[in-house]
Formats: sequence, C-alpha cells, structure tokens
Amino acid sequence: MAKITFVDSEGRARTVDAETGSTVMETAIRNSIPEILAECGGACACATCHVYVDEKWVEKTGKASAMEEDMLDFAFEVKPNSRLCCQIKVSDALDGLVVATPGKQG
Repeated sequence: MAKITFVDSEGRARTVDAETGSTVMETAIRNSIPEILAECGGACACATCHVYVDEKWVEKTGKASAMEEDMLDFAFEVKPNSRLCCQIKVSDALDGLVVATPGKQG
C-alpha cells in the first residue's frame, strides 16, 4: 500500500491510501477526490483525470505513452509534468507520490 497526496487547484492537500496495482485515478475515485472526474473510467479516452505530477516524482511515474499524449491534447493547461492519472499504476515505489489537479478538466 502506498500513500498518495492529491493537491486541489485551491492548494488543499489530502493524503489517502492507494492499493498496489490500482491506478492513481482509481484511488482518487474511491476516495472522492475533488477535481478528478474520470468520465471514461480509466480507458485513456478522455482527459478528465489530468494531474500534474510533482517534479520529485516525474521520473518514478514514467513518461506518457503516445496514446496518453494524444489525450492530453484535450486537457486544459498542459505542462511538461502533466499526466492522466488513469495511466499511473500504483506501486510501492510511489509511496509518497504527490499530484495536483488543474482548476478545470478536459
């Protein structure tokens, strides 16, 4: 189990337990994290689970796939550390992960 901290667009942080093998998006939905809509349910078919990965964690979460990059084209305020959290698998190596949500989802 890993701890993940979600920081909303107002700067409020909430740390929750994440089950190893699940995705960061599934963790957000299970814990009613505001600003994570996840309209496609994790199929990488929308941009409504867009997050900014804290700079300290970018290398550990890996790079976006080509399909994910295509979906990020529909997200608002994309940055170099933007990811769709449905594509980030939770592992013990991500214990302490910090992600932030934009003020608006795609």
